[in-house]
Amino acid sequence: MIPQGTVTSPRGFQAGAIYAGIKKPSPDALDLGLLFSEAPCSVTGLFTTNRIKAAPVVISKKHLSNGTAQAVVMNSGCANACTGEQGMSDAMEIAIATAQRLSISPENVLMASTGVIGKILPIELIIGNIPLIKLSPHGGHDLEKAIMTTDTKPKEIAYQTADYIIGGIAKGSGMIHPNMATLLCLLTTDAAVELNFLKFALKEAIDNSLNMISVDGDTSTNDTVFLLSNSLSGSDLITKSSRGAELFQQTLNKVCINLAKNIVRDGEGAKRLIEVSVSSAISIVDARRAARTVISSPLVKSAIYGADPNWGRIIAAVGRSGVDVIESKIDLYIDDIQLVKAGEPLPFDSQKVSLSMNKPEVLINVELNQGKVKATAWGCDLSEEYVTINSHYTT
Repeated sequence: MIPQGTVTSPRGFQAGAIYAGIKKPSPDALDLGLLFSEAPCSVTGLFTTNRIKAAPVVISKKHLSNGTAQAVVMNSGCANACTGEQGMSDAMEIAIATAQRLSISPENVLMASTGVIGKILPIELIIGNIPLIKLSPHGGHDLEKAIMTTDTKPKEIAYQTADYIIGGIAKGSGMIHPNMATLLCLLTTDAAVELNFLKFALKEAIDNSLNMISVDGDTSTNDTVFLLSNSLSGSDLITKSSRGAELFQQTLNKVCINLAKNIVRDGEGAKRLIEVSVSSAISIVDARRAARTVISSPLVKSAIYGADPNWGRIIAAVGRSGVDVIESKIDLYIDDIQLVKAGEPLPFDSQKVSLSMNKPEVLINVELNQGKVKATAWGCDLSEEYVTINSHYTT
């Protein structure tokens, strides 16, 4: 891991951000940011599964069709979602202005927005401020700040191998659920990666990370993940069949899991991170489904908030997950304390379990004892503060 690593840690990437007046002013506020690669990139992306898609999602999907991009423009304070033809026009105008700023084609500009749905962008402010954004190799930190909304902490990371670096930033605190989660995530690498493998690697990494987190069960209109590869490390081309494929996948997974855990750790009103592992499942589909169901349960999340060892809620969530489980085979642990063996309750020290649930990270392990596959999901507890934050979001 690179100390203070970020999305501009890989060679050839620059970024910057500015306060354009899109969101409410505050000390050191930033709300408009830009990432630029010195060389054209192979690029892939994943987007929201919500049938209502924001204008930047629609435009970016079109621009991804040729597999090449060189810049990403991002803003917070306004989602530019449910804004009709005006929103589409504004998104295209931003792409054109960014392209002019960088002397590239508008088709090589991707975009992502986050903030209030149904609000029209202050397009004049955005267009006027794009030329004022100062780009630098250290600008990833400011870009991360520019996409934060209710986030209280930045989410950024970079890992280095002998030949290349993979870096990333993400935002997300509320409306987080395992349908590509509800967030913006920007990943970069200076490795040379063949486009088909780049697509495969991103999906694999997201399925193991951002698709395995939940804060509140809601899925947004703007979820976006981009992965850009500019090949400036000089490393050999990585393909699915090359020797370097496994290392690239492992490193990308590490970056994405780190960002995913930090998103739920910073969940709106959250006090604790919850890690749920479902092991000895028949298939990865079953393991993931059961783990996601537990991590998404409001009753489980509430019990964790209160440090209440009401383990029946966990078993009930596994039972309703749709996985063909066998009750008489299930073992359940909170931390290293076994509460259920072969489907039957064990005596336990309630106070000891409660103390384990009072830690910053609570570990839950469900063993199905039907196969050999394991999956892990991450979430957070559900507190009164979550309701307070979301009951006054626009007021």
